[in-house]
Amino acid sequence: MTTLLWLRQDLRLHDQPALVAAAHQGAVIPVYILDDEAPGAWRIGGAQRWWLHHSLAALDKALRDHGSRLILRRGDAVAILNEMADSVEAEAIHAICHYEPWWRKAEATLGERLCLHDGNHLAPPEQVTTGAGGQFRIYSAFWKGLQAHLPPEKPLHAPDAIPAPDQWPGSDKLADWNLLPTKPDWSGGFDWTPGEDEARRKIAGLELDGYDDRRNLPSEEGTSRLSPHLHFGEISPRAVWHASSAHDVTFRKELAWRDFTDGVVLALPDYADKNGRAAFDKLPWRSGKAAENDLRAWQTGRTGYPIVDAGMRQLWQSGWMHNRVRMITASFLIKHLLIDWREGERWFWDCLVDADYGNNAVNWQWVAGTGIDANMFGRIMAPLSQSEKFDAGDYIREWVPELKDLPDDAIHDPDAGGCRPGGYPAKLIGHREARERALAAGRKVR
Repeated sequence: MTTLLWLRQDLRLHDQPALVAAAHQGAVIPVYILDDEAPGAWRIGGAQRWWLHHSLAALDKALRDHGSRLILRRGDAVAILNEMADSVEAEAIHAICHYEPWWRKAEATLGERLCLHDGNHLAPPEQVTTGAGGQFRIYSAFWKGLQAHLPPEKPLHAPDAIPAPDQWPGSDKLADWNLLPTKPDWSGGFDWTPGEDEARRKIAGLELDGYDDRRNLPSEEGTSRLSPHLHFGEISPRAVWHASSAHDVTFRKELAWRDFTDGVVLALPDYADKNGRAAFDKLPWRSGKAAENDLRAWQTGRTGYPIVDAGMRQLWQSGWMHNRVRMITASFLIKHLLIDWREGERWFWDCLVDADYGNNAVNWQWVAGTGIDANMFGRIMAPLSQSEKFDAGDYIREWVPELKDLPDDAIHDPDAGGCRPGGYPAKLIGHREARERALAAGRKVR
């Protein structure tokens, strides 16, 4: 008996319930399909493609070490899976559940020949529900509801061997997909090591002492840097959970946030495109040439606010940004520049190696105040004081080299220190002026 293993954002052998189930039935054909049509505007971005190339190469090697291999195809996932299943006479297609709207549509189309397994969550989103049976829309209530499903089950071991078919179907060559970006700043690649081995190495050495405080300090290596591995499913959330301890509550809450955001897009599939609160459809976002210039300055790290510019340059050069700085840069675009949050969401989608449909959308709407569980629009982060509060001086020096020689009392705001270098841009707008403009726009919503 032959089965297909449909891989998407679950590129691992350990704690892979779909793989374990398929291997129990007989020969397994693992297949990854690059489908750029089903997601529409949400086809994976440039940074994710870089990661995907290396992750697929690592997975193929791991499969070959287990007596198997990875089949690559490009095109309509549903059509390719049906055609392949017919040609090899596969009795089933095993896969892990996904919650992006295009994948849920594909899963429904495949019908009864598809056997779905949960494996990318601490608990299946359909099981963590309100008393009325719906998805939680407030994270604190979700966290409380999740407790009934914790701890998650222990991770499954990888199979010792994966049964191979008598004959393998044809496969594309990974290099022919041209996933590696050609943008000049990205041509050398990023300083990451994609793949399951690296993800498992990281959780084996997971160090969370002082995490509550250190995670907010951009100048320190205080975060786990597991997010892209989790996004591509190179490690499972429950494996990460069991690598932490009961004392690591903040870390575990952040891990659970990923489950929460999948529940949000399960209930609201178009959350990445529409305001969670319809009243914000009336908010007068800026448009026109001046707004376009400001957006470009934000994207390229030329706003005149050192902490913002450091974050945006880190994003472009590394495919990742520190979590605290993500909030600061997002708030700056939305509140200081009064530019639609969706512009920032799409920029992050293209530039982040860990860009996740639900997580990205929920986070942007939280900062914007437009979401179902969100900050108030009137809460405007002050980037200069945030930079000083979280001691971002060395972080700024690393990513904004024009400012590397400034003293500590001027690094957060060179203008206030009277020592802004000639090559560093002036502020796009003053903080007080930006705050007043944003509050005026917010009043039109109310």
